[in-house]
Amino acid sequence: MTAAPRGPRLVAVPGLGLSAAVPQHTLDRLPRPSAVVELPCFGRPAPRGTALDPGSLARLLLARLDERGLARDGDAAVLLGHSASCQIVVAAAAVAPQRVAGLVLVGPTTDPRARGWPALAARWLRTAAHERPGQVPQLVRDYAHTGPGSMLRGMAAARRHRIDRALGAVRCPVLVVRGRHDRIAPRDWTEALAAVAPRGRAQTLPAGGHMVPITHPAALASAVGAFLGSPSVSI
Repeated sequence: MTAAPRGPRLVAVPGLGLSAAVPQHTLDRLPRPSAVVELPCFGRPAPRGTALDPGSLARLLLARLDERGLARDGDAAVLLGHSASCQIVVAAAAVAPQRVAGLVLVGPTTDPRARGWPALAARWLRTAAHERPGQVPQLVRDYAHTGPGSMLRGMAAARRHRIDRALGAVRCPVLVVRGRHDRIAPRDWTEALAAVAPRGRAQTLPAGGHMVPITHPAALASAVGAFLGSPSVSI
């Protein structure tokens, strides 16, 4: 029996409105120990009054890591975010650098050029043309569970956050990865984010749109696995 690779645990936070099942498609293809943490709007409904800004959700994420024993001092984790949850994991790494060994940002939001609702909706529509119809049942179930009101409030908070500025305070290795046809996270945006991070690099998968954790989990797992196996992350 082959032993699992040593190194930090991989902890994923689902994207906005998505359940733990979505990142699990990718985690199941990686031999490293992993877990998914759901948060309000990111796997769970968000009651009115819940603070949904990335900073508040980052503090909640760190508390959940403590509760589950996933990233204590001296046992840092690699955090994986998708879409708007990228902003949460970056904020967590900025405020608790000793607890984060690396970041994987999949299709990160929000490009400042598309912060307004019309521009953001246009990018969603341009990306949707390249998504696979087979993912629709999963999305319908997850979005219904989270609730449209929660999702709108979550997106309103996310689009005001400047992840590009927050990344400047991060010191761990960062992988920014996107699907080839992702117009929500275009290539120049992801490359600019990777350049902001002191130890960042960008990668575009050969296919896929914004929902690559569902539609192309094998390709995403390959990119994540290579990142986790790099000397700077394998601590």
